[in-house]
Amino acid sequence: MILRKKFIAGNWKMNKTPADAEVLVAEIAAAIGRQTEVDVLVCPPFTALERVGRKLEGSNLKLGAQNMHFEVNGAFTGEISAPMLRDLFVTHVILGHSERRALFGETDGFINQKVLTALKNQLRPILCLGESPAEREAGSTLKVVQTQLEAGLEGVGKEQLPSVIIAYEPVWAIGTGKVATSDQAQEVHAYIRGLLTKTFGETMAQKVRILYGGSMKPSNAAELLNQKDIDGGLIGGASLESRSFVELVQAAAEAK
Repeated sequence: MILRKKFIAGNWKMNKTPADAEVLVAEIAAAIGRQTEVDVLVCPPFTALERVGRKLEGSNLKLGAQNMHFEVNGAFTGEISAPMLRDLFVTHVILGHSERRALFGETDGFINQKVLTALKNQLRPILCLGESPAEREAGSTLKVVQTQLEAGLEGVGKEQLPSVIIAYEPVWAIGTGKVATSDQAQEVHAYIRGLLTKTFGETMAQKVRILYGGSMKPSNAAELLNQKDIDGGLIGGASLESRSFVELVQAAAEAK
């Protein structure tokens, strides 16, 4: 069995001015910037990427973006391209987040184009999957996850797979304070790894880190992170305050 390094990513969403972002990341870096047990990523708004990136110099923290367009340039008002992110030393990009799907109408095919572009430009995509409350109530969680995973990874080569991170985010648990039980989350994570195994083989599937993205916080992190197929968290609200985010990284470091 391949030992996967735990991964904690903070998705700040549309929060923090550049000045606020500098303060937050400085606090995080001071507390955990030198540790190497857990991969730690912060994803500030586009406007704060450059200043946060500078604050990360000399630390082991990684810089991520919350979205990008699949074209590298052109008449796409308000969009950001992969080369633009690379120029700011961004290493990861969140793609297909449920808010992008629900609020901005992003389709599986559109997200897939972004995944392929990210990989082509040496960015590691964090591909988000997850069911809505209605889909969970209808018992179609696994079907929805399978459709989103297979469509999102269409055209991804076997050798590229380890560069992809998957984030399972049950939509009903995002920003609601609700959280899937550790058993519920593990069931879906194991299902995702099983799908990856069928398509890419056991060895490659075991290299992929699958994050949980539904209201993980210090009070529930240990139980979730100790599940066999939960390799970390995509953190929303708890990433906006340094103490809670640092506690999540510490929980990941202690997970078995």
